[in-house]
Amino acid sequence: MKRVFTKQEENRVFSLDRREFLLAGATLAAAAMLPPIAFSAPSKKQISALPRRKLGALEVSAIGLGCMNVAWGFGPPIEKGDAIKLIRHAYDRGVTYFDSAEVYGPFLSEELVGEALAVVRNKVVMASKFGFDIGPTGEIRGLNSRPEHIRKVVEASLKRLKTDRIDLLYQHRVDPKVPIEDVAGTVKDLIQEGKVLHFGLSEAGGATIRRAHKEQTVSAIQNEYSIWTRDTEDEAIPVCEELGIGLVAWGPLGKGYLTGTIPSSATFVKTDLRSTMPRFTHEAMDANRPVVHLIERVAQRKGVKNSQIALAWLTARKPWIVPIPGTTRINHLDENIDAANVQLSEADMQEIETGFAKLTIQGARSSEAVLALIDAGARLGTSSKGTHGRSPLRKEEK
Repeated sequence: MKRVFTKQEENRVFSLDRREFLLAGATLAAAAMLPPIAFSAPSKKQISALPRRKLGALEVSAIGLGCMNVAWGFGPPIEKGDAIKLIRHAYDRGVTYFDSAEVYGPFLSEELVGEALAVVRNKVVMASKFGFDIGPTGEIRGLNSRPEHIRKVVEASLKRLKTDRIDLLYQHRVDPKVPIEDVAGTVKDLIQEGKVLHFGLSEAGGATIRRAHKEQTVSAIQNEYSIWTRDTEDEAIPVCEELGIGLVAWGPLGKGYLTGTIPSSATFVKTDLRSTMPRFTHEAMDANRPVVHLIERVAQRKGVKNSQIALAWLTARKPWIVPIPGTTRINHLDENIDAANVQLSEADMQEIETGFAKLTIQGARSSEAVLALIDAGARLGTSSKGTHGRSPLRKEEK
């Protein structure tokens, strides 16, 4: 079925930063326009085994599926039937961790995940996120992690996900107006009510993680992490290791660049977030080509894809790191899942580290407007050490 968008949908834009922040207004919240698709549960023979890892006390597949791309972010959403087929194929291949958020679409990603996984709900981990202020026509107006807003978002997400609980609920971005203790306390209440099972933070630095963890156990931190994006190594990884928290790595393939399939001449449509990223200008992509060549050398020696080396590098870093590559194509999904079988030796890892140390990556990983939302200590060049992070203190603690 070909998707037809209304004039209102085509005109949706985001007011936080119309040119730089989260541009995808032409494709928002389209799931309700399409009829449901029924799927039968797969037989046991269809389901592959994937290694398991722990995010705190939560067990998930060693590689998860990021479910943003099917709905939003790197261009228009794919057809509903194709999206559901891809998500179900991931489950059939052994993926148990599916990552979504209310802002993806907005809302469309959760709807697709909910419909695709309804018949296998008790066999998968559904993760979602709150934290943005989304207007009535889908525009993003800023951040909002006030307790009453968190509750409102969770109730709506439960309906879209067709479930009675969210297995892992993240704060999408640290809110500079709401103490993280109030956020964690609200999620703690939701956990006691059975609506949420585990708590996570996204793009959080060390100070915020510690404060949140004191109020409510944090199971996972979801920060951007890949061979060419190392912001999370200074604070998040050491704190996670100390506190027994898992790390979910988003953008593990460098938003596609590390696969070696994006030429330096590539251009990106306005609904593709990479069109706003300094690292994806023609000049930056050309200057950063050596990191692709570094990965290619290891991949060619092992007879695998660049993407598989990039994912294997992450899983080899720590036993509690879970990459969540997103894709819209089943062949790419299969390649990503097969990365779980790729083993990197100490010599392989050292080759990558030694080679990367000689490189200077050109261009910031996101636009300035997006980077401004990232917590102190989670963004390159910032630190939360000796501070309380981006989240304000409670009045009585000042």
